[in-house]
Amino acid sequence: MSRGSGASGASGAAAGSAAGSLFVVATPIGNLGDVTFRAIEVLRTVPLVAAEDTRLTRRLFARYEITTHLVSYHARSGRGRELELLEHLRSGHDLALVTDAGTPLVSDPGGELASAWAAEGGAVVPIPGASAVLAALVASGLSAARWSFEGFLPRSGRERRDRLSRIASDERACVIYEAPSRVPATLADLAAAAGAERRAAVCRELTKLHEEVVRGPLGELAARAAAGAILLRGEFAVVVEAATAAAARSGVGATVPAAVTLADARAEVARLIAQGRKRSEAVRMVAARTGLDRRELYR
Repeated sequence: MSRGSGASGASGAAAGSAAGSLFVVATPIGNLGDVTFRAIEVLRTVPLVAAEDTRLTRRLFARYEITTHLVSYHARSGRGRELELLEHLRSGHDLALVTDAGTPLVSDPGGELASAWAAEGGAVVPIPGASAVLAALVASGLSAARWSFEGFLPRSGRERRDRLSRIASDERACVIYEAPSRVPATLADLAAAAGAERRAAVCRELTKLHEEVVRGPLGELAARAAAGAILLRGEFAVVVEAATAAAARSGVGATVPAAVTLADARAEVARLIAQGRKRSEAVRMVAARTGLDRRELYR
């Protein structure tokens, strides 16, 4: 693909460079019909495509009669493959990067390659398309004007507790990914950290044949998952309601005298700190639940 071609979509600033462009191409997260025309054009015209799993990418290639040469590039490829791809770009040849599903670099491999090429002044060109994060937000039915993405949570320990605490106090909706076998435990932990009544959505196999979205309070969702009422198979994304939305919906603190609420809230902050949470995180968490000003809780 030439630097000046319409398919490349490269910026004018990079058009005069002899180096190639790295195209970060989003592919479908399930339904192969969700690929964009531009993605197909790029995948057909670049000389090389680096794929997380060439077997899966070949299914997309077969659907759209793409014959471009494929090489594997995944989390265990090692530094050698990354250097080969960088040399390919330095020699003036374009390269497309794809992962098994969705947009590369978002909880998927490829970040090191893109960072290294950008550090050399190379062009990194996004080819947007399907995203499990956005699909989950849309399907959740929750307010998502502002949102955060946590990816996969740590499996255990202090780091997991800290992340759960931040999600509980986050003023934005939050999306996490989870492995099927860990969904019940994660829902239970989220309910404990954010409250059993905090609303959430469990999204499974989005855009695929067996797509399923289960909505409800975290406590109820945790109980359903533990009882086997949610099929623990496939790809999962969990969307958690923003702390501010939960507080506004429940009207927390609206009918409680301010002095009593403040005293109770400060006691809750102290309890969370005693459990090992950082003071700032404890204050954010309690402020989100009560609607009190953070500065008042700090004093």
